[in-house]
Amino acid sequence: MRIEEELQQSRFDSEHHKAALNILFTAGWINAIDLSILKPFGISPQQFNVLRILRGQHPSAVRLCDITPRMLDRMSNTARLVEKLRLKGLVSREQNPQNRRAVNISITDKGLALLKAIDAKMPEWYSHFQNISSEEATQLNVLLDKLRGN
Repeated sequence: MRIEEELQQSRFDSEHHKAALNILFTAGWINAIDLSILKPFGISPQQFNVLRILRGQHPSAVRLCDITPRMLDRMSNTARLVEKLRLKGLVSREQNPQNRRAVNISITDKGLALLKAIDAKMPEWYSHFQNISSEEATQLNVLLDKLRGN
């Protein structure tokens, strides 16, 4: 459905304004998909992001301060997210032996198993993006990178 129909709005200040609203609306749409897939697993999209970052570094530990810059949502409270994951047994925290103020975070076997179960749902997630071709996805990526000045 076109953004005009989704927002029930026929006029925009400019094509740039329309594009900005379209991006925001689409981000919300993707977030709703994420929530519906992750809800049965009892984790949020931000917690999922932390687990994926940790899995990418596994078996090495990651300092808490090194997780935040890699987050999709950099406004997330990484310490709070990690603590919630620790309480669920999905990550472990250990004091860094070289720097007592730093904390090393690792994904646990339970966290790896959870991600493996979520990975099985990824075809369902990707199915929401079949309306565009691989070439169109590449073009979209280029345009979004360009928008951010990259």
